[in-house]
Amino acid sequence: MANNASNCSLGKKASLWLILGVPGIWWVDLRIDGVKKGSLAKHDKARLPQPSSIIASSFTSPIDSLYLAAIFDPIFAASYPSTRLVHRISLFEAILRAFQHPQKIPPPSASLTDLQTLLQQYPNQPVVVFPECTTTNGRGILPFSTSLLTVPSKAKIFPISLRYTPADITTPVPGMYLAFFWNLLSRPTHCIRVRIAESAYNTSYSSSLRSSNQTSLLDMIQNDTASSSDTLLGTEENDSMSLDERRVLDKVAEALARLGRVKRVGLSAMDKEAFVKAWTRQRRR
Repeated sequence: MANNASNCSLGKKASLWLILGVPGIWWVDLRIDGVKKGSLAKHDKARLPQPSSIIASSFTSPIDSLYLAAIFDPIFAASYPSTRLVHRISLFEAILRAFQHPQKIPPPSASLTDLQTLLQQYPNQPVVVFPECTTTNGRGILPFSTSLLTVPSKAKIFPISLRYTPADITTPVPGMYLAFFWNLLSRPTHCIRVRIAESAYNTSYSSSLRSSNQTSLLDMIQNDTASSSDTLLGTEENDSMSLDERRVLDKVAEALARLGRVKRVGLSAMDKEAFVKAWTRQRRR
């Protein structure tokens, strides 16, 4: 059984690399914090995401999900600005989210859980989360979802920054399918610049608090007579965080900003949605 699973994983990775190779995405510039270029084999593989770890990735392009799947064979989880809960999504859904409008709350059909539960359910794979909740143009880091605060204290969180050369295969504006594929296929090669930071930990995690909160939240979600989604999931403003929790998110966000050589910005996913609506109206005039 283990050999079959391993063979399936290798076959999946080979297929994904073939998909990446068709538009010429072969060159990967990989660097890891604390590891000199060309000396990765001499270092402990603990500097790379392993099963039962969290990958907190930047989000600029549909290629992000394809590359991460080809390298790490992870589970993907969708985060939202209004809740600490996530829900598992497929690789295809993760790719499609790069073309979609920001979503403040999960869809009604989503089976919500938290990141600790996903790590327990899939102990042989890392879990990828895009904490910005929507794509950007790669020139800034948006405020994070609080979903990372449900990671257990002993699990490693690896910030990973992905950038592209040329940079025209990013999808900061929803629905730009044709422009993306045109830019992707009109050039012979593309380069991915991958930067992996030293792992961080959720030092604010409290197992007792998390357990009670998760139980009450999931009970409310499963109750058909529960209150409105605003009451159930909260809002960005009402989802208060402690100082320790803010420090955890700040540490991961600062790592992503440093890796991508960009600054953190105060514009949220919902601010992006407002901008996209205004931009779309102006284009139609």
